[in-house]
Amino acid sequence: MMKTSLPLRKSIILAFFLIAGALSLNAQPVPELIFQNPTPESGIAGADGATYRFPNVAPNVDALVKIAGRSSSHVRITSIDLANTGYNNAFQPQISYMYGNAPANSNWSMDFDFNFVVAGTLTPTTVTSFNLTGLDIDGDGGNLREFIQVSNAQSYILENNSLLSVQNLLETLFGILTPTRKFQGPTTNFNNIDVNATTVMTTITYADKSFFRLRAGGSTGNGSSSAADRMYSFWFRGFAYNTPVQTTLPVKLSSFSAMLNNNKVDLKWTTSSEINVSHFIVEKSTDGINYSDAGMAFAYGNATDKTNYSLSDNNINISRAAVIYYRLRSVDIDGKSELSETRIIRIGKQNENNITIVAYPNPVSNEVRITIPANWQNKQVSYELISANGQPVRKTVSANSSQTETINTSSLAPGFYFVRVMCEGQVAQQKIVKN
Repeated sequence: MMKTSLPLRKSIILAFFLIAGALSLNAQPVPELIFQNPTPESGIAGADGATYRFPNVAPNVDALVKIAGRSSSHVRITSIDLANTGYNNAFQPQISYMYGNAPANSNWSMDFDFNFVVAGTLTPTTVTSFNLTGLDIDGDGGNLREFIQVSNAQSYILENNSLLSVQNLLETLFGILTPTRKFQGPTTNFNNIDVNATTVMTTITYADKSFFRLRAGGSTGNGSSSAADRMYSFWFRGFAYNTPVQTTLPVKLSSFSAMLNNNKVDLKWTTSSEINVSHFIVEKSTDGINYSDAGMAFAYGNATDKTNYSLSDNNINISRAAVIYYRLRSVDIDGKSELSETRIIRIGKQNENNITIVAYPNPVSNEVRITIPANWQNKQVSYELISANGQPVRKTVSANSSQTETINTSSLAPGFYFVRVMCEGQVAQQKIVKN
């Protein structure tokens, strides 16, 4: 029987939390958080923005769980918390993509926001320390892989011979660049939920959090899958590893930008803290897939205050149209590294000099890239997508805008839209078509 058969078994036990410290509210250790009996708090059930209250996850503490978003309208939640299967104390949503039949080369996900509040109120309270562990992050035995994604963690643990791959990213969360970790499982299907299957589990450590975001999803390779109806479970307790390998996340990167400046590209980044960091490598690509080193900067090493860095790439050819991709690799003294979010520079043709903004590709499918004028770079810039009837459907603000910013459009309905960009009272817009 496949693990996607519900409710007999799970596809993923995504996470549990072991509270290693104390809640700031009552300053006592909590060995397990209990997620049972959710009630609707606000919004439309199953829709983005819907919030559910889980009462008494700890003494005098409730958890508000919000559906924060999904990768496309094809992602559905059929139950916010499955009962009488899996683990009764766990948060267990059931999520499907394309009604369980995922085409080849697909990628889908749903985001959940967790807020800890004083019981019966909306008053935030802080959990001083907890671990988030994903169990049974595996596949369907064919083309599907499951993954989980977390942000702003302190460290994570994997088994020494783990089958999980880890991708270190930098994503925008509430307008702030946020270190993010994606843990992707193998295509191998591990039957049932086995807490001894440590090669397909990971434990992520948090500290002093009243809020965190968790993403649950999957992807297919070159073949389709009929197993894209998955049960996820977040269990708030701890397990042991046989030969654990703990990785401390050394850098908190607060910004990374790329600006075209005449005949060169200026790259700037800022860290809010550093622990045993050796150096930074700026990597460059012309296809977004194959990267080479473009420059290196030695790190301060250990710092708790904001530290600024800069580096210029003088090896560019502005005489022909091109798209250049940049990313930042942070390397600690043990050789471990993590990658930032990718920044894009667009070099236009000579006859494009009078174009204020350039939105491309056009027509667009999953994301639109927006190139702004040189004198708008490194300033606060507002980006909006507006439907044909004049209603805003996407908005983001960058405090220090790069030359080219990206907006996800995968969940938008097909049709005409306007890209509107504003900086210091100046406004420019371009019409695009969504496939």
